[in-house]
Amino acid sequence: MLDPELFRSKHFRIGVTQQMMQQIALGGSMIALPIFLQMVLEYSAMGTGLSLAPLSLSMFGVAMLAGKRAGRRRPSSIVRAGFALLAVGMVALLPIVPRATSGWHLLVPLLLAGSGFGLLVSQLNNYTLAPISEERISEAAGVNSAGGSFGLSFGLAFAGAIMLATLSSTFTTMSEDSTVLAPAEQQQVADALEDDAELMSNTQLEEILIGQPEAIQAEIIRINTDARPRALQVALLVPILAALLGLFNSFRMMRMPELTPSAAVEGVAWG
Repeated sequence: MLDPELFRSKHFRIGVTQQMMQQIALGGSMIALPIFLQMVLEYSAMGTGLSLAPLSLSMFGVAMLAGKRAGRRRPSSIVRAGFALLAVGMVALLPIVPRATSGWHLLVPLLLAGSGFGLLVSQLNNYTLAPISEERISEAAGVNSAGGSFGLSFGLAFAGAIMLATLSSTFTTMSEDSTVLAPAEQQQVADALEDDAELMSNTQLEEILIGQPEAIQAEIIRINTDARPRALQVALLVPILAALLGLFNSFRMMRMPELTPSAAVEGVAWG
């Protein structure tokens, strides 16, 4: 049975919350960006993985460096820098997404966001478990891990749901506002896009539209093309908001005394 004593430590509660914010941001990024690369830029699974490599590689590299070279820097200040870099990287994606024609356009924002994640990974576990006595380390680590898992699942589900809901709404609105589609065709096109287009690329959509008048084909492709970047921008609000909440909480962390984790804590955090 979970010991309520764990949650009496403000230090521990904030640490678990920050872990959740980090994982919500990661989950939101990992659902929105691959969909964008595969459905909009029409990348293969391999191409998508390579395009997202700057995020994962910078995260890994910075985590290793920060873990070894943090020195006397306060963990809370490193966490604050991590959330700040993460927020800047995600916000920088917003104006790039509608204009991006290749994964290279995402390089710098992904490097910034990955560096932010790396700083967070290097510090949050040790920070969260620092006030925990050795006999409760395993239990506290389990709670911390569960909080992170919940955050990752929530980020994936929430960002994905928002993205699809935005696509559906945008398809309907743009179809109804179209001056090319006849009133009788508008709802039919909106329904078709809601059901199918969100799961396919423009190339696949063009194959379905063979036989339709050229003007109708062009208009449907235009609607599909314009709707997807908007949906991704809305989905990116999930990691952005998580990063901003984490940044806000980091100032609370700065006002708290620093605790030095025991060897047992570091073993659990990095094991």
